[in-house]
Amino acid sequence: MAGATSDRERASTVRPTGSTALVWAGAGVALFALEAGALATFLTGMVADLFAFVPPLGPAQPAVATLAEWANAAQSAAREVPTLLSRETIPNGGYWNGRRWVGTFLGLEPALAWAVRVALVYGYAFACAGWAILGYRLYRREIRPTDWSPRDDVVDRFRSHTWGKFGLLVVFMFVVMAVFAPALGPTTVEQNMRESYSHEFSYWNSDAGEVQTTLVGQANLQSQSTGTSSRVMPFTYDDYNRYHPFGTLPTGRDLFTFIATGSRISLIIGVLSVGLSALLAASLALVAAYYRGRVDLGMVLLSDAVMVMPQLLLLIMLTQVLAETWIGGIYSGAFVLALIFAGTGWTYMWRSVRGPALQVAQRQWVDAARSFGQKPRVIMRRHMLPYITGYLLIYGSMTLGGAIIAIAGLSFLGLGVSPPTPEWGRAINLGQDYVTTGSWHISLIPGLLITIVVTGFNALGDGVRDAIDPQSDSAGGAAAGRGGGA
Repeated sequence: MAGATSDRERASTVRPTGSTALVWAGAGVALFALEAGALATFLTGMVADLFAFVPPLGPAQPAVATLAEWANAAQSAAREVPTLLSRETIPNGGYWNGRRWVGTFLGLEPALAWAVRVALVYGYAFACAGWAILGYRLYRREIRPTDWSPRDDVVDRFRSHTWGKFGLLVVFMFVVMAVFAPALGPTTVEQNMRESYSHEFSYWNSDAGEVQTTLVGQANLQSQSTGTSSRVMPFTYDDYNRYHPFGTLPTGRDLFTFIATGSRISLIIGVLSVGLSALLAASLALVAAYYRGRVDLGMVLLSDAVMVMPQLLLLIMLTQVLAETWIGGIYSGAFVLALIFAGTGWTYMWRSVRGPALQVAQRQWVDAARSFGQKPRVIMRRHMLPYITGYLLIYGSMTLGGAIIAIAGLSFLGLGVSPPTPEWGRAINLGQDYVTTGSWHISLIPGLLITIVVTGFNALGDGVRDAIDPQSDSAGGAAAGRGGGA
């Protein structure tokens, strides 16, 4: 006991001027301050988008309009807050004046300036991840009242799971791309896609030997990738000194910006659909396991009825019916897709967690809670839900990969997110006519990214499953592989 106490005392001091917790908290405040403007812009933008699609509410409409104005004003104010990793701080859009690069970060050429910004963005993301890991270790070592908990064994098993750590790395890189999409792209969606004829830029005209200006839309027409003779390949410049890490689309727009913005759409739809599916699956599984009998039978029949519904036909019908409504306009139809995926995909996750829920409902602590007169809602939330949470994490991570494939497949068929909103499946669709030509990159790059990201989610699910249940010998059966019924 004395040795353990001395070890704890030695570990509790890393700086002579303060405690470890204060140092860790100070580091977190510093990391947050570097990107406070970007976070505020993201959150206010989400709120502003929600208010923009709220339907008329009669007498309450003036109040909603006022709140929408405040949200837009807050978003505009947040954009003025300087951030370290913004495009304004590290610009890559410049031009060659015959002697040097003008308008780029430190006078570097656009490719190097863009690479510096990308490296700093991912470096910042890994620093935040390291800060979170150190916080968890600090909690285990100095704050938590017990020296050990079953969660420690789960974490330790996952740390030794190479395949799971690979999946975590891929998922982390994907999430960072989605969160920092505006800063990662060599250009912006507004300038390069939505309002290309409302923005102009300067470039070096080698034939005239002088700096000239042109509209972004006009430059895009001269930078199209439509075969072997006319193309802008990955990691090259177009004729207007603009750098394209992944080349250009058949429309001349930047492919990397398209993919980075599309990753945000895929992540929003996937997380929302899986979250709603997990909520429905957990709620119904707990109710069925607690009451059993006819209630459980009714849930089984309901899930069977939902599973036999033709999901593709349902998607086509609902997307067309709701396309002109206010709910169909949220994120260009992304919200509708998330609701459809959740409404038809919860059955697979429910079947996966129903068995563990039935097992925990027969435990002695549940019977003891009943005998003490606790309400069924309290028993299900406190004594049963924690037991199936691990299974929800496992099947949720695997289902998320399937949802991303489904979103890309629907966009490829023209049934997903409505244009011009970027989405990975639409990029594959735009490049399918050029696969055998010199513009093969249009379909190949997003296809490879979809494969890698989905593999990463499945690998992460395998790692979480083996960490929670080391005696498991399958990946969760067919239910997990269906991707939420997609």
